[in-house]
This record gives sequence, C-alpha cells and structure tokens, in this order.
Amino acid sequence: MEIDITNKMGDKDFVQTLIPQRFPFVMVDALYDYSETTLVSGFTIQSDAIFFQNGNFIESGLIEHMAQSVALHTGYQFYLRKETAPTGYIGSIKDIIISKLPKLNDEIRTTVSILQEFGGITLVDVVTKLNDVEIAKGQMKTVLAK
Repeated sequence: MEIDITNKMGDKDFVQTLIPQRFPFVMVDALYDYSETTLVSGFTIQSDAIFFQNGNFIESGLIEHMAQSVALHTGYQFYLRKETAPTGYIGSIKDIIISKLPKLNDEIRTTVSILQEFGGITLVDVVTKLNDVEIAKGQMKTVLAK
C-alpha cells in the first residue's frame, strides 16, 4: 500500500525524527516516496556535511547516505504503526559501485528496494542518482537491534 506523504515531502525536521542519527551525521533530509517495499530519499549536499571534502561529497558519505535511506524506510514504517523504531546496523555492504561524487548544493536521490526481509534482517538494493543519472549503487543488509 503506497502512502501519501506529500505533506511531509522535503520536511527536513520530520525526516530527522525518523532516523537515529543527529547533526552533523545526518545524510538524509527528504522523503519523496514510500511503499512497503520501496523508498525514495533525498539529501542536498551542504558545506557542513561531515563527509564534504575538497568540493565533493566523498564515497563514505554516499555509502552512509544509502544506509540512512534504509534506516529512513524502517523509521517511517514504525512511524506509521505509531511505534518507536529500533536502532539498526549495517550487517554487510556488497557490490558498491560509485561512478561520480556530488558537489556542493547538489541534491542526490536514493531509491531503496527491499529484496528480502525476515526476523529483523533486511536485504536491499540501493541506487543513488544525481539529476536522474545513476552515480552509485549496491546492496546492503541491515539488522535491527533487539
């Protein structure tokens, strides 16, 4: 079931309530689309981003953005159920390919596609785009703390 989140789109304060990270370690600032099996998040690169170096948002920042996008999916799921989301951890990262680094004020959008979810372990495909061009992709496995 797809959820209408138009009143929340781009609401940075709302998005930050859905993930456990806090400034300066926040790498998502918009929620554009959500379903039980997908999510589209956004992040506008700012100069105070912890992974912004030498004019670029570096590789580790892209990977963290991807992971936080997965956390945002979980956080929004729990928000809809009116429950507190547990903390999650990256269990594994596989086949990450980064072809371009975003620059200051670029907005990246990431699509998370749930491949499998069982017992608090989630396997996802993650694709990050800049201006509708793929700049990073890979798979992640996340684990919820019990």
